[in-house]
Amino acid sequence: MAEAVRCLGAVLAGGASSRMGTDKAFVEISGVPMVVRAVEALRAAGPAPVLVVGGDRERLNALGLDAVEDRYPGAGPLGGVITALGALDERGGDALEAVVTMPCDVISPDAAAVRRVLAGLAAATYSTDGSAAADLIVPIGAGAPQWAHAAWRRRCLGPLTEAFERGVRALREVARQLHTAQVEVPGEGWFRDADRPEDLPAGSRARP
Repeated sequence: MAEAVRCLGAVLAGGASSRMGTDKAFVEISGVPMVVRAVEALRAAGPAPVLVVGGDRERLNALGLDAVEDRYPGAGPLGGVITALGALDERGGDALEAVVTMPCDVISPDAAAVRRVLAGLAAATYSTDGSAAADLIVPIGAGAPQWAHAAWRRRCLGPLTEAFERGVRALREVARQLHTAQVEVPGEGWFRDADRPEDLPAGSRARP
C-alpha cells in the first residue's frame, strides 16, 4: 500500500459571487455555511491544516476558520492555488508535500471523494525507479477533469507562478505544463457547485 502524502487542505473562496448576489461562502445549506461544509469535508479526509484562501477574513475568522489573503484577488482559482502552495512552508515546513483544493461553493462536499484524490496522489508519488512521477492528481467526474478539486505537489508552485505572470488564468491550461495523473471519482455531487440562487437546495439562505 502506498504511503500517504501529507497535504495542506485549501478551500478557494476568492470568487466575486456576482451571479449569486451575495457571498457564496456564507450561504447556508442545512444551517451550515458552504465554506464550513467544504472545510469539514477536507478535514474529514485527512489534510491538515485546512485553510480558506481569499474571501472575507473577518467573517471567516469569526467562524473559527483559518483564512489567508489571496495573493491575486479577483484573478480566479489559479491565484488561490498559488497562494495555498505558497503557504506550505509557513503552515507545515518540509513536512507538507502537497495541497488539495476545493471550491467554497460545492453543494455536497464529500470527504470520500477527497480521499480518492489523496490515494491517487500516494499511488503516483513514485515511479518504479524511485523518481517523482506526478505533479498533479486531478479527479475525473462526469467524464471531465475537475481541476479545482485536485492535489498539487509542492513543486507545482514555480510553473504555476510563471504561467500566471504570462497571463494564464485557467487551471486546465497550466495543467498542460505539469505531469498529471487522473483518478476516477464516482458520482457528481462532490463537485457540483452553486453559482446562482436557483442552484441551491430548497431552504438554503445567506447569512446576514
